[in-house]
Amino acid sequence: MALLQWAVDHGAQGVQFSGLDSAWQRRVDPSYLDDLRAFAESERLYLEWGGAEHIPRDMTTWGHRDLFAANRAVAAQAARLGAAVVRSCSGGQMRWHDAAPSTETLLRDTGTALLAQRAMLRDHGVVLAIELHFEFTTHELLRLFEMCDADPGDWLGVVLDTMNVLTMLEDPIRATERILPWVVATHVKDGGLRAVSNGFETFPTAVGDGVVNLPGIIRRLADSGRPVHLSVEDHGGTFVLETRDECFLAKFPDLAADEMADLEALARHAMQSAVCVPTDRAHWPEICEDRMSRNIVALKAIVTELGMA
Repeated sequence: MALLQWAVDHGAQGVQFSGLDSAWQRRVDPSYLDDLRAFAESERLYLEWGGAEHIPRDMTTWGHRDLFAANRAVAAQAARLGAAVVRSCSGGQMRWHDAAPSTETLLRDTGTALLAQRAMLRDHGVVLAIELHFEFTTHELLRLFEMCDADPGDWLGVVLDTMNVLTMLEDPIRATERILPWVVATHVKDGGLRAVSNGFETFPTAVGDGVVNLPGIIRRLADSGRPVHLSVEDHGGTFVLETRDECFLAKFPDLAADEMADLEALARHAMQSAVCVPTDRAHWPEICEDRMSRNIVALKAIVTELGMA
């Protein structure tokens, strides 16, 4: 409840819950959800729920897991909240781990697991929104949706993370255009990438400090004609992409030369900026609240400049 009050106090229009840890999940009962919903409705806040997963594997041991019961529980929670979107993230970084199954194997596993949940998700009236995290690229998600015989606006969708696509070697504008019909939620996050000895390093920044073309992305979302909430995400840390290693680069078979050229241009732009720099993850708790507050103001300014306020 304190988070919802913080959103109200800082001029936000809603909250997307990425997910709750096991201790919080044990505290989630119908009355808790009813209280959240009542507060949100009284303050006219949108709510988007989280906690779902889509890759039916333990992302450390790679053993098989059954996700149906856990996803059914969060779908039921979302339905009680009146939230139409449930964010799904399995947290995997399989391309960075040689012991991981191939991406194609994980796509097939994911497709099989999701098909088994289709009727359940429809019954709850929610869309399972797969975050563009460090698991699948937009190219791969389009293949996954085809495997699932899914259509945009039905039971599967995407949380468009505007910065994470850089870490998956995708230009943010190109990635948005590829996956646009499937976007049902967002993580509006600015960021940068820069050349390092073994390839690229990517990182989030405050809104307006990075090289992500947020106005271009937001304009495309608006032109889609579908209501998609702009939810800010930010954090510290960096991610290394060993693109000089041919074996690592081969794990991104859909990456075309012209898109790599776009990424290299973004990296040059970032290197020329005094503000496009990473934040030490250890320092994030100290600056989180202030930066998120500034991010909300900056995002609202972009929306106003686009004539969409």
